[in-house]
Amino acid sequence: MNEQFYEVLHRRRDVRGEFTGEPVDEAVLTRVLTAAHAAPSVGLSQPWDFVLVRDPETREAFAKHVHEERAIFADSLDGERAETFSRIKIEGIRESGLGIVVTYDEQRGAPAVLGRHAIADAGLYSVCLAIQNLWLAATAEGLGVGWVSFYREPVLADLLGIPAGIRPVAWLCVGPVTALATAPDLERHGWRRRAPLAQVLHHERFSHHDQGSE
Repeated sequence: MNEQFYEVLHRRRDVRGEFTGEPVDEAVLTRVLTAAHAAPSVGLSQPWDFVLVRDPETREAFAKHVHEERAIFADSLDGERAETFSRIKIEGIRESGLGIVVTYDEQRGAPAVLGRHAIADAGLYSVCLAIQNLWLAATAEGLGVGWVSFYREPVLADLLGIPAGIRPVAWLCVGPVTALATAPDLERHGWRRRAPLAQVLHHERFSHHDQGSE
């Protein structure tokens, strides 16, 4: 068993507050992006692009938009949920120093994308595989990654000049970290707990008997 691989997989975290602000070494960044680009894709369409964002003004503009969206979500919460969320940091856009925006081009390889005719989202799944490759490679290199999800796609597309028809799937905050947390932030703050494997495992047919159990 390759213990080193599993150690990296379980050490991976969604980083928000541990970035040092130091730049990412160019050779390391190239290795990480090469790993992302090596991901499998439906019909070998490779429907992703990577936009590297270092400009402080761009990152500041995006951070302000994200915090506006955070406020909208916070207003939808009540009671204990609102109190818990108020303590959770949702991004490290300014602190990380580097944003990697991963996009999805549905027309890449079209019109005949082998394997996508029955599952329209297969190309989007491919982009997520590239993101996972990037994340694991970054973790192996000692970097932190944080996936920012509090944004509106048209706002980010306009900010980065992303053409119509291409979707921004993720803004990833990437950079050196002081350390990686031993448990996910949302678990540590009491937002949710990780479900045991047995709770989500089914044999032969989907069963409902154990859903929602502790």
